[in-house]
Amino acid sequence: MDGLTHPVSSDILDRIAAVVGDKGLITDPAEIAPYVIDQRKYYEGRTPMIVRPVTTEEVAAVVAICAETGTPIVPQGGNTGLCGAATPHDDGSEIVLSLTRMNAVRNIDALNYTMTVEAGVILADIQKAAEEVDRLFPLSLGAEGTARIGGNLSTNAGGTGVLKYGNARDLVLGLEVVLPDGRVWDGLSSLRKDNTGYDLKQLFVGAEGTLGIITAAVLKLYPRPRDVQTAFVAVRDCTAAIELLARARTASGDRVATFEWMARTGIAFVLEHIPGTRDPLSQEWPEYLLIEVSSGHDDGSLRDSLEEILTDAMERGEVLDATIAESRAQAKDFWKLRETIPEAQQIAGRGIKHDISIPVSAAPEFLDRANRAVAAAVSGVKICAFGHIGDGNVHYNLNQPPDADGNAFMAHQPELNRIVHDIATDLRGSISAEHGIGILKREELQHYKSPVALDLMRSIKQALDPNGIMNPGKVL
Repeated sequence: MDGLTHPVSSDILDRIAAVVGDKGLITDPAEIAPYVIDQRKYYEGRTPMIVRPVTTEEVAAVVAICAETGTPIVPQGGNTGLCGAATPHDDGSEIVLSLTRMNAVRNIDALNYTMTVEAGVILADIQKAAEEVDRLFPLSLGAEGTARIGGNLSTNAGGTGVLKYGNARDLVLGLEVVLPDGRVWDGLSSLRKDNTGYDLKQLFVGAEGTLGIITAAVLKLYPRPRDVQTAFVAVRDCTAAIELLARARTASGDRVATFEWMARTGIAFVLEHIPGTRDPLSQEWPEYLLIEVSSGHDDGSLRDSLEEILTDAMERGEVLDATIAESRAQAKDFWKLRETIPEAQQIAGRGIKHDISIPVSAAPEFLDRANRAVAAAVSGVKICAFGHIGDGNVHYNLNQPPDADGNAFMAHQPELNRIVHDIATDLRGSISAEHGIGILKREELQHYKSPVALDLMRSIKQALDPNGIMNPGKVL
C-alpha cells in the first residue's frame, strides 16, 4: 500500500478481495485519490482499498466480513456530497465501498409510474430512462450528471423541484438495504399504500450511510410535462416574491414547478466569471426570481397564465421587470445564471456557505436579520444569497470582502455560522435543508438538535449498528 499504515489487516483485505475480484478493487494510491477527497476539498482521508461490488450479494458478503472483524465502512456513490459524509478519515482504518458498478435499471413499470434502479445509477440517466417511457423523474440538481441515486437518497437530496414534487424521501416507495451485520432487507415495494407498521425505508433515507447501505430503490415517476414556461423576473424584494408565489400557485392551478430566488451579488459573480452568460434584463435589479411552470397540456394556455400572473404582479409593484423564455435554449440560458452561482462564487474568492431552511413565510425576516447581523460582524462582507425560496431553502453564502485576505475572512467562520444558524433556528428553521450533516455540520447538529431528538437518533444507531462500523463519525 505504498507505506500506508492502517489497522486493517492484510487477511481482511484478502478476504474482501476474494469476494469482489480484481475488477472490484482499487488499491493503487493514484487511483484511490479521487475517492478520498470531498467535493469541496474540505476533507481528505486515506483508505487501503476502494471496494466496488457489482451485486447486492457481493455488498452483503463484504459487509459481513467487516461486521465479523470490526472493520469500518464508508459507503460512497458519486462522491458529490457537500458535507464530507462520503470521505474516509485520515487514519486509513476504513474501507470505502463504492456503489458505482451497481448501475442497472432493473425495471420500469410505466403504468404503475415506478422505476426500480440500483444505487449506482447516475441521476441524469434515471431522468433519461423515465423520459424514454414518457414519464418524469423530477429530482434535479446541479450534480445530476455524476451524482448517484443511492447517495441522493442517503442524503435526502433536494434540488429545484421540491416545491412541486418533494425531497428525495418523497420520491421513493421502496428500498433494498444491506444492514450492518450483512443481512439484506428486501423492501423493494412499489405500493403507494402499505400500512403494516413502521415505514422502515425512511430510516435509511437521509441517514448518510450510518445505518446501512442502500443497494436499490423503487422510485416514483410522474407524467412528463408537455408545456414548460420559464421566466426570469426582477422582484422588488423577498416579501414581494413570497406574496407572488402564493398567488401564482393559486392562479396557475398549483403548476409552479420551480421558484428560485437570487440576490444581485450572485448574478454579478456569474456575469463576471462564467463565459457565455448575459443579463436577460435591460438593467440591474437587487433581487431576481427564476420561475418555471409546467403542465401536461400543450395548448398555449400556460404561457397566457404566466403572463397574466406577472402582469398582475407588475401592477402591484412586486415585479419590476420580467422576460419569458421564447425557446428551450433561452430557458437554459436563464438556468445557467442560477446554476453556476456556486462556481462563480468560488472563483470570486473564499466563501462561507450555509444551507438553511425556514418556513417560506419567514424568508424575508431571515434575510433582513441575517444581512444586518453578518454585515455588522464583518465589514464589507459580500452576501451571495440564493436558493429554492419556494420551499424555504436559502443557500446563504458569504464571500470575503474585496481585496481582503481570504484566510483572515475564513477565520470568522465559527462566528458567522453561529449568527446564521441562530437566526434560522429562532425562526423554527433548520441548519441543513438539503446537503445533510456529514462531518461538516456534526458539531452544529449537537448544538441545535434537541437532547430528546439526539437520544432517539443514537438509540436507532445503536439498535441497527451496535458495533459502529457504518460510516463512523458522520452525523452523530
